[in-house]
Amino acid sequence: MKNPFETLEVWFVTGSQHLYGPGPLQQVQSNTDVVVAGLSSEGNLPVRLVSKPIVTTAEQITAVCREANASENCIGLVFWMHTFSPSRMWIQGLKEVQKPFLHLHTQFNRDIPWSTIDMDFMNLNQAAHGDREFGYICTRLGKQREVVVGHWQDATVQARISSWMRVVAAWHDHQNLLVARLGDNMRNVAVTEGDKTEAQIRFGYTVNGYGIGDVATHLENVSDADATALCAVYDAEYQLSENLRPTGERRADLKTAAKIELALRAFLTETGAHAFTDTFENLHGIPQLPGLAVQRLMADGFGFGAEGDWKHAALVRALKVMGYGIGGGTSFMEDYTYHLHPSGGKVLGAHMLEICPSIAANKPSCQIHPLGIGGKEDPVRLVFDAHPGDAINATVIDTGAGFRLIVNPAVVEAPPEELPHLPVARAVWKPLPNLEMAAESWIQAGGAHHTAFSYDVDAAQLKTFANLAKVEYQLIQ
Repeated sequence: MKNPFETLEVWFVTGSQHLYGPGPLQQVQSNTDVVVAGLSSEGNLPVRLVSKPIVTTAEQITAVCREANASENCIGLVFWMHTFSPSRMWIQGLKEVQKPFLHLHTQFNRDIPWSTIDMDFMNLNQAAHGDREFGYICTRLGKQREVVVGHWQDATVQARISSWMRVVAAWHDHQNLLVARLGDNMRNVAVTEGDKTEAQIRFGYTVNGYGIGDVATHLENVSDADATALCAVYDAEYQLSENLRPTGERRADLKTAAKIELALRAFLTETGAHAFTDTFENLHGIPQLPGLAVQRLMADGFGFGAEGDWKHAALVRALKVMGYGIGGGTSFMEDYTYHLHPSGGKVLGAHMLEICPSIAANKPSCQIHPLGIGGKEDPVRLVFDAHPGDAINATVIDTGAGFRLIVNPAVVEAPPEELPHLPVARAVWKPLPNLEMAAESWIQAGGAHHTAFSYDVDAAQLKTFANLAKVEYQLIQ
C-alpha cells in the first residue's frame, strides 16, 4: 500500500491576544515552534505537523481557518490557547472551518516553578483557563472536536494526537474515495443495501456501479507473458500446493487467477477506485470467483465488500488508511460459525475466499478447490490462520433513519485444532465481553454479518470517525 500520509499536513495554530504586548507574543510563537518540533521528533506522528503563525485577532483566526479549508494537503488542525484568547474572536473562524480539529489542552511548562513564579509567568502561561474559554465557544457553536489533555511531552498525549491524525487521514481519504460496485448486491439480502446518496453526504465517498463486462474487457487484454510473470510472484510469496506449481496439473488455473488479478488492477486504476465490490451471482465473463485477486488487492490497501456490500468496502478502506504501517493487518470479515463450548464461546470468522493475507499468522498457502456456489471454475485462494492478538470487528448499517457504526473488540486465538478440510482463510476469536452478550447486543443493534476486522485500529478511533461523520456509534464490550 502506498503511504497515504506522505503529502498530508496537520496545522498547529496557537491562540493569544495583543493585550500582552510584542515581547510575550514573540515568546508564545517561540514556545509554539518548540512544541511542534518536539511533537514531530518525539511523538511518532504519522502526518507532518506544521507550526503556523500565532493568531491574535478575529481576522487572523478566520483567515487561517479559510486557508486550511482551501489547502489540499491540510487534513486537520490542532488548536492551543497558550495564553488567554477571548473566544468571541474565534466565532467566525470556527463557523467556517470545515477541516477536523483537535483541541490540545496543554501548557509549555510541565511543572510550576514554585520558587520563581510571578505574574508575568502567570499571564504568559494561561492555558488552564484560556483553553476553557475556547472550549466553551466550541460547545456553544456545536463544533465536534477531539480534546486531549496533558503535557505535550507526555507519551500518552503524543499517542492520542498520533491516533487522531490517523483517523482524520482516513476521513480525508473518504472525501475522495470511489467505491466501484461490480454488479449489484446479492439477491434478497437486506443488510448490504443502503442509501448511497446519504452515505456520500455523511461519509464523503462516492459509490458508482459498473458492469462486470468492464473487467472482462480488461481480462481479454491481459497478455500471457504478464500472467506468467505474476505467477512467478505467487511462487515466491506463497506456499503453492503441488498442483499449482510450475509442473502441476492445475497451473493453468493459477494463470487464470493471475489474469483476473491483472484485469481487476487495470480496472481499478482506470476508474481511480480504491474500494470495490463484486458478487458471485454476477460474474459473466470471469472464469473464477476472484478470490486470490481480491485478497492481494486488499493487502495492497484496497477496500473490499463481498456480495455488493459497498458500506464495508468503504469501511475496510478507512481502516486500511488508519492502520497504515502498524503491521497487525486489516481485512474484510464475516462471522461464519460458532464454537459454543461451556468453557467460553468462540467465533470462526471467514468468507468464501476473500480474507486479506495482512492478518496471516504464517506464510499463506495458495490452493485451488471447488467452491460449491456460483457455478464457476474452481477458484484459487490463499489459505491461512489469522495471528493471535487484540482486534476489533466493526460494521456500518443503514437503519432507515441514518447510519450506525457498531464496534466490538475481540481477542483472536489460534484455532484449538488443525483445520485440514477447511480450505479458506479464517480467524478464531472471543468477542468481548463474551460470545453470548456480544452476539445478543450485535443482533439487537442490527449489526451486519459482514465486518471490517482490524488489529491496527481501536474502538476510540472509530468513535472519533463516527463523530466526524455525525452518525450513531455503539460500542459492545
